[in-house]
Amino acid sequence: MPDGGPPDSIARLTATAVTSLPIRRNTLILAATMAVYSAVLQLVAAVSSLTFVLVTGVEGLLGLGPAIFLVASALAAVPAGRGMDRFGRRPVVAGGFLAAAAGCGVTALATAIGSTPLVIVGFGLTGAASGIALLIRTAAGDMYPPERRARGISYVLFGAVFGAILGPAVFGPLFAGRDVEAGALTVPWLAAGGISLVALGLVGLVRPDPKRIAELIAGHEPGAPQPPVAPLREIVMRPGVRPAMLAAFASFGVMVSVMNLSGYVVVEHHHHEQHSVFPIIGAHVFGMYALVIVVGGLIDRIGRPPALAGGLAVMAVSTIGLLWIESVVATAILLFGLGVGWNVSFVAATAQMADRTSPAERGKLLGFSDLLSAMLGAALALLGGFALDAIGVAALAIGATVIVAAPILWLLPASGGGPASPRPSRGSGTGSRAPARAGGHAGRGPGRAP
Repeated sequence: MPDGGPPDSIARLTATAVTSLPIRRNTLILAATMAVYSAVLQLVAAVSSLTFVLVTGVEGLLGLGPAIFLVASALAAVPAGRGMDRFGRRPVVAGGFLAAAAGCGVTALATAIGSTPLVIVGFGLTGAASGIALLIRTAAGDMYPPERRARGISYVLFGAVFGAILGPAVFGPLFAGRDVEAGALTVPWLAAGGISLVALGLVGLVRPDPKRIAELIAGHEPGAPQPPVAPLREIVMRPGVRPAMLAAFASFGVMVSVMNLSGYVVVEHHHHEQHSVFPIIGAHVFGMYALVIVVGGLIDRIGRPPALAGGLAVMAVSTIGLLWIESVVATAILLFGLGVGWNVSFVAATAQMADRTSPAERGKLLGFSDLLSAMLGAALALLGGFALDAIGVAALAIGATVIVAAPILWLLPASGGGPASPRPSRGSGTGSRAPARAGGHAGRGPGRAP
């Protein structure tokens, strides 16, 4: 990465500025935001398929609800990522939570009056908001140097553990003793809209913008010209980016499709009560984030490729188990394992992509990765819905396992994977990239925070 001035002055600036910034405070606020909003995502995962079927009355379209949600998430990811790079992380994330509140309100109205167009609009807004909210991990990665980046991302994601408790506590009682009909979903969707507004208020407290912190860590002097930004095609071709993206596609696509269809499986195939879905989804979210503090440090120690392959392997074991499991407790254990595997592979992929980009490139790459990941998730949710209706749970279990296990064959031969500084942007005449040691960390350049 190009230097912004004499190396010694940049190092002194970076050390002084970073230690004086409220990084811990921002991390706690972003973690609290994740805690609040993950409760909304649990409602979406638990009842999106049922909401769409009950409003439209067509069971064969049960996968279309999650697919709409995921396509909207995908389409929002790239412009949101580019907006983050241009305007900062905070205003874009805040706009996402505002869209979430509106989407949940529209969906609530759709369930009350039985309107198919409104439920599509509501799912679209809520899905777009989810795609933007997922980019909170960009802000998390901004505030920590490469050798601690996976750990920093994990600190923020850990907030969702409390959301795993909040979701069942809020939504479980709203479904207890109720018949499964569209009208019973109105109040829960309204509650989700209110929770989204709480998340909006929290993200407004983050100051300064994490992108500014990333620039200080990278050694950019205030007011100095920013280094040129490489085009997306060049960024994707950097070593380590494509394997990380492939792992992100498989882990996210399989995780969201299985999660969104699990509520329908539990209620319609295994004939459990609707309220029993929330402990299962809560266990899944708990698995996604409960061990994230440990996982972040582990990824920083062992390197990215082993973590990517290991996480996908845990997911494969969990999805194939759906062939034989029917009880609520056993399903919750499998979904917990699915969450843990996603946690390991997705944090490792995010850290690797963040390692290979500058602050002005990071949102663009992660947004593009999220676009493709969510599109895959939408396709899998739609196909999985048809397969569930036509063949049964076996089709979902086997298909998900094959997709999530396939990238392991590419990842296993990889070596190294420790954090490395991003390659210099094209056209920069200064700065150099410290060569990464196999299996270790890159040398610390003059613009790197201590």
